[in-house]
Amino acid sequence: MSMKIFTLSKAAVRLFPLLLVFAIAGCANAAATSQKTGAKPRKVAGNADDAGEFANFAQWKEVNDFIDRMVGKHGFNRTELEAIFGKVRYVDSAIQLIKPPPPGRPKNWRAYRARFVEPVRINAGVAFWDEHADALARAEAEYGVPAEIIVGIIGVETVYGRNTGNFRVMDAVTTLAFAYPDTPTRLTRMAYFRGELENTLLFARESGIDPFSLLGSYAGAIGWPQFMPSSIRQFAVDFNGDRHIDLRGSPQDAIGSVANFLMKHGWKRGEPTVFPVTVSSGANGWETFIGQGLEAKFKLDDLKNAGVLPGMELPADMLFGLVDLQNGLEPTEYWLGTGNFFAITQYNRSFFYAMSVIDLGRAVRRARSR
Repeated sequence: MSMKIFTLSKAAVRLFPLLLVFAIAGCANAAATSQKTGAKPRKVAGNADDAGEFANFAQWKEVNDFIDRMVGKHGFNRTELEAIFGKVRYVDSAIQLIKPPPPGRPKNWRAYRARFVEPVRINAGVAFWDEHADALARAEAEYGVPAEIIVGIIGVETVYGRNTGNFRVMDAVTTLAFAYPDTPTRLTRMAYFRGELENTLLFARESGIDPFSLLGSYAGAIGWPQFMPSSIRQFAVDFNGDRHIDLRGSPQDAIGSVANFLMKHGWKRGEPTVFPVTVSSGANGWETFIGQGLEAKFKLDDLKNAGVLPGMELPADMLFGLVDLQNGLEPTEYWLGTGNFFAITQYNRSFFYAMSVIDLGRAVRRARSR
């Protein structure tokens, strides 16, 4: 799938500032070895870093164990799977990009926000909303998710389809499934990516497509909304009525799929997302509400008694979670997140991500109303 610049007839004039080229660059310099033969992968001449290197995954013991499971569990043909894995490439850049940031670097919400709530994305969001207003309104009516939240997610993820990724998904998820970097969560993450590899093969078979035709991010996320293969199979919908789900070529399918994902993860129609709060400087115990998981589970009175001070009257029967947005050496921002805020974190398990989605959506809505 190639990256596309879409002509938006209703708002074409807004597209002039959007001539931003996104590229995933670098030169591959992997030194991964075959777990069975001990041989170093052979460089594929002339390919970019996201094209990867030949590694003959079909000879890796763990890959053969995986093939056995796919044959036994899903009825795949062993010979065909061996041929597929014989063509999969090892992608060192996926390994490098998936590594956690160096320890000790302070989190900075304002710097993070500035990457996403900025003129290019806002203008592109206005054009996207104008072009797909009917689909966004229909998704809001059907799933209860406001248009601005859907617009915010697709804008943060891919700048409205402009940066969907050039990695072959089979290469990326296979590399991460069997050669994940040495981190404390390595085994858990390898198991996750083996599940995504399983879903990639199942999705390709169900859709009647070549698995190598799927392009996405370095982690295997696909299309306008950057759904992982498992999410495509569970939550993607045919929203344009052509009897085919296409998150790479159909912004309408992307709109409906994002709304369906959020609804299936607890989004409640008409509920707000966040409220600004301050915290008492006294030792009232508000700190105990920090880091308590990605869900709204605390009563307002309990939060108030611990020193969390809303700036407005809030529904007494609503549950909340305390959200801390760290700003490096500057003061931390505090918010109360509702269940809808935490539904967004199921898309990406990050307070920064959820707030940037909310803020970008709001910014696009304000710009569109001018």
